Amino acid sequence: MRNRRDFLKSGMAFAGTAALGLGARAASVGKKKIPVGIQLFSFRDQAKDGFDGIIKKAAELGYAGVEFAGYGPYWGKAPDLKKLLDDCGLKAFGTHTGYGEFFGDKLQRTMDFHLGIGCKYMIIPGMGDEQLGTKDACLKTAETLTGVSEKAQQAGLFIGYHAHGGDFKKVDGNLTAWEVLFDNTPKAFIHQIDIGNAFDNNDPERPFRMIERYPGRSLSVHLKEHGGPQGAVFGEGKMDFRKAIDLSERVGGTTCFIVEHESNPAEAYPCAKKCLDYLKAL
Repeated sequence: MRNRRDFLKSGMAFAGTAALGLGARAASVGKKKIPVGIQLFSFRDQAKDGFDGIIKKAAELGYAGVEFAGYGPYWGKAPDLKKLLDDCGLKAFGTHTGYGEFFGDKLQRTMDFHLGIGCKYMIIPGMGDEQLGTKDACLKTAETLTGVSEKAQQAGLFIGYHAHGGDFKKVDGNLTAWEVLFDNTPKAFIHQIDIGNAFDNNDPERPFRMIERYPGRSLSVHLKEHGGPQGAVFGEGKMDFRKAIDLSERVGGTTCFIVEHESNPAEAYPCAKKCLDYLKAL
């Protein structure tokens, strides 16, 4: 099984439905009908279907959009990837783009590609101790990413960071690396909470508390189950999805939800369908 970093390296790797240009049949949840996409890392074991096949399957399952974790044969071919999305009736809700792609000559290339596929959200999927291991590292990283965020905003784009469990280690008294980073970045820097990764058995309210701590910044939210049986789909574990959706609507400023199901990659398609059906039934 490949991890997220391998998936990114391999290359197989907005304010409501109307603003995203989605049709009335697009998958959406909650009172505000926030559209639902799928993180393509969920389909990392479906390489036999080819990149185009994975994109087409996301549409077939009923998702309104996708979040990329690599671009298959389409890196540097934004018009072709945009056509594939358009042909499938999908939108690019975001990408998981490595930290190093936002600096030097790579930044403009990264921004141009996102503009070409009609994708506003550029999310860093993870950082290490060099960036987040100490309070000083967090502050330095926050300063650096603030500069990148300002450049992205000038192009009409947003940069942000995705939550993993290790981001919630304490580095400054009771403050975690996650909090130091987001306390010192601008509101436009996307707070992409992953409610499953942020969940802790000793602190089950943490993902919800983070949404409340950073109002209006959770433009994109990852929905994920926590606990339950092996391979649990939504509704089989401990996660309160109703609360996550409600807080995202009322406080988070959320424009899209991203489903990610990592625990049963061999059965990714039926699991992704069950997760979406669960959300739509709430």
